[in-house]
Amino acid sequence: YSNVLSLCKKMGVTLLDIPITDISDMTLDKVNHSRESRDTCYENIQARARTYMLMTVANKYNGIVVGTGDLSEIALGWSTYNGDHISMYNVNSGVPKTLVKFLVSWASKNEYSGEISKILDEIVKQPISPELLPPVGSVIAQKTEDIIGPYELHDFFLYYFVRYRFDAKKVLFLAQKSFSGKYNDEEIKKVLKIFIKRFFQNQWKRDCVPAGVKVGSVDLSPRGSWRMPADADSSGFLDF
Repeated sequence: YSNVLSLCKKMGVTLLDIPITDISDMTLDKVNHSRESRDTCYENIQARARTYMLMTVANKYNGIVVGTGDLSEIALGWSTYNGDHISMYNVNSGVPKTLVKFLVSWASKNEYSGEISKILDEIVKQPISPELLPPVGSVIAQKTEDIIGPYELHDFFLYYFVRYRFDAKKVLFLAQKSFSGKYNDEEIKKVLKIFIKRFFQNQWKRDCVPAGVKVGSVDLSPRGSWRMPADADSSGFLDF
């Protein structure tokens, strides 16, 4: 949050800061859900409150909500349905998470300097997080890669699974060779199982995503690049 404030100030971007605490608390109370329960319901109420406010402001100024969800999140369903899952147009729908981090780092070194460069470097260093749980002091408590595994593995799986249609055994073999010395074989196998389960379980979210630009060879748009039944069974792909 502090990085966003600093970045907007340094870049001369108009900043509209709208707290969602009151909307979120009201919704929790309406459904009789404890404000102390840090479960999925608690998290998703906040994610939808963010989108609700963004959509409302867009209407007020006759604008659009630009989506932030990237290709990796779309593949894994790592988004709140009707929350950050939706927008009027999603510019990052064809950009995997690892490339997002690389581009921010590249921009820091090649497009900017001084304070802006330092802020961008700080953003890259931060753990990836939806930040839907309260921080522990000043430390981010919710770290995505602690929950689902490293994005560099997920992006590797996504590329070979979707782009080349390799089966799970071949993807596992390639990953174990490529990441030898960084992750052991069991770690890679564990994350691959998470990838496959989440990829299949979340096709229903991909069935109604906003339009976005295709910038690479892997794209999961249901309107042109990826067609898959939402009730597809992943069990046949987990035998490895």
